[in-house]
Amino acid sequence: MDTRAVRGALTRYRIMAYIVGVLLIVLMCIGMPLKYLSDRQDLQHVGGIINMVCGIAHGWLYMLLLIAAVYLGLKVRWTWKRLLLIALAGTVPFLSFVAERSATKDVKAKLARAEASAAQARVPSDSASPADPSGSTPST
Repeated sequence: MDTRAVRGALTRYRIMAYIVGVLLIVLMCIGMPLKYLSDRQDLQHVGGIINMVCGIAHGWLYMLLLIAAVYLGLKVRWTWKRLLLIALAGTVPFLSFVAERSATKDVKAKLARAEASAAQARVPSDSASPADPSGSTPST
């Protein structure tokens, strides 16, 4: 496993998950209520603008989140089921943060295992050390 590439992919995924999650929360918790629940015309107008700006940004950035998630998933060999669940998490307010936390925990555990096995492979074992050709032991 290329740990440097995985770390980069994880960082890109995490950034996109946070941005998409925040935009969705603003859209659903501020924009929609202002537009559809407010009695004041000016607040409905502001809600409409928030919905338009955040909705468009969320839609485009969600596509980048999907690309980042698939790239990360291929690097760490996630199942397609896990990738689908992560993709769907970007459509439910607050759930993208939960999915990001779960994905980060999983990837960091895989990175730790990969680095531990790489470190173990670099350490020479005692049986691999060359023997004294004379067969004698050093005397003091």
